[in-house]
Amino acid sequence: MSFEQLGLSPYIAKSISKLGFLKPFEIQEQTIPHILKGKDVMGIAKTGSGKTLCFVAPLLQKMQHASYEKSRAIKALILVPTRELAVQIEETFVGLQDALRREVKTQAVYGGTSINPQMKNLYGTEILIATPGRLLDLLDHNAFSMDQLEYLVIDEADKMFQLGFGEEMERILKVVPAKKQSILFSATLNEKVDEIKATLKINPIVVEVKKQDIDIEAIEQVAYHVTAENKGPFLRYLIKTENIQQVLIFVSSTRTADNLVEKLKKNNIDALAVHSKKSQGARMDNLEDFKLGDVQVLVATDLIGRGIHIEGLPYVINYELPRSPLDYVHRIGRTGRANQTGKAISLITEEDLHHFKVIQKKMGKKVEVESTEEVNLHGY
Repeated sequence: MSFEQLGLSPYIAKSISKLGFLKPFEIQEQTIPHILKGKDVMGIAKTGSGKTLCFVAPLLQKMQHASYEKSRAIKALILVPTRELAVQIEETFVGLQDALRREVKTQAVYGGTSINPQMKNLYGTEILIATPGRLLDLLDHNAFSMDQLEYLVIDEADKMFQLGFGEEMERILKVVPAKKQSILFSATLNEKVDEIKATLKINPIVVEVKKQDIDIEAIEQVAYHVTAENKGPFLRYLIKTENIQQVLIFVSSTRTADNLVEKLKKNNIDALAVHSKKSQGARMDNLEDFKLGDVQVLVATDLIGRGIHIEGLPYVINYELPRSPLDYVHRIGRTGRANQTGKAISLITEEDLHHFKVIQKKMGKKVEVESTEEVNLHGY
């Protein structure tokens, strides 16, 4: 089945394919048609199942055809538990807008940063992605209006109450218009989610996908303890000594991606980068060269890397750990696909050790961290 067969426009489908998604995941197949028809939907699916695209693509399609007048009245609100998820969702919206007939203005707002730029940028915003605390701050400042709200999305709904958002969520849901389309996504179906359904006074179509798209057991995971200074040389040592001919390397920023590619090239390792700051054409060309085996190393950030699907990709390397365990699973899931084994390697500095333990706990699998003190990196 194709994305167009789900009811998405050829323009949206084209943008999705450019990000590397060749066909819909099961949760996308079962929820996107209902969302496009305006139904209230609750999707239940495990980590790595592609839930974000389920609401991003339909919302963009609906919004680009709607009448638009610049104001402080938002049309869609997406509630999320963490800053990292808010940023990730905003990047997904941006990544799918290339082929749209008009730009749909989106903004992610969250705490831990100045509220003033966020308030200023809210004028003209159509889709607002927000953590509950910062959303309430902005409401208290009358920075935007929900009078014209048509769509409410609650992502990771099972966490929104478990993480102490109960009172904030109650305040928000009291000011959300009664007439709207409600879209909820969750990793589990529990009593807290039932509470949200009761509060919203909705009886949504419930879609539950129990199958995990990413088979952790098919992936050999290895981690190496490195110093920050030795991380680059050790990476080059690994690529050369293990004779790695095709590897996807994940980093946390576009700047790191470009710097790493430059260092690899200086050491005679053929490498390219794909990230959101590269043009669509450059991303497509680099990805195609990598898929064809013309390039040995592809360095990617999470947004673009998540959409890379290559049958039989033998290696994935985490040059830098992602902030969330969910993204870690997405990353290593690029290998070990189509009933084939794959190897995921993580480079762990002293500062990463605690976070890597958290990732292992959330993933439910222990990964030994091997010492590299005895490795001779001279010449690498």
